[in-house]
Amino acid sequence: MSTNLDLVRSIYADWERGDFSVAKWAHPDMEYVHTDGPDPGRWTGLADVTKGLRNFLSAWTDWWTSAEQFRELDDGRVAVLNRYSGRGKTSGVEVAQTRARGAAVFRVQGGKVTSIVIYFNRDRALGDLGLAGAMPEEPTTPNQESSSPP
Repeated sequence: MSTNLDLVRSIYADWERGDFSVAKWAHPDMEYVHTDGPDPGRWTGLADVTKGLRNFLSAWTDWWTSAEQFRELDDGRVAVLNRYSGRGKTSGVEVAQTRARGAAVFRVQGGKVTSIVIYFNRDRALGDLGLAGAMPEEPTTPNQESSSPP
């Protein structure tokens, strides 16, 4: 199994418990991007990423993300199909009611994550990655995911 896949899985293990505080896997100059969704933006460097993530999380009650499928791509990238859940503190809207299915693309170099690109729209992510139709929508267990490029 790929070291990059193991690293991304370990990040999701924390995130799925609602723990976004661990950053030992992050490169100090990493880039974090929300391409769409409720708070699009780009943050660079751990201090800026932390500030952006805190701001995002402060708008939600019980925010969490859950991985459905992992796939190793080229050039140190790992794609993750995921689901989001939480309730907007101001609006009261439950994210799960909106079928919040997104994706994240991690770039790993030298054992550290150098960038994370978050998509709240899964179709957009698959299109941007050239994977439309290449990653089945059904959830997979850790032993069923594909680890080779399309």
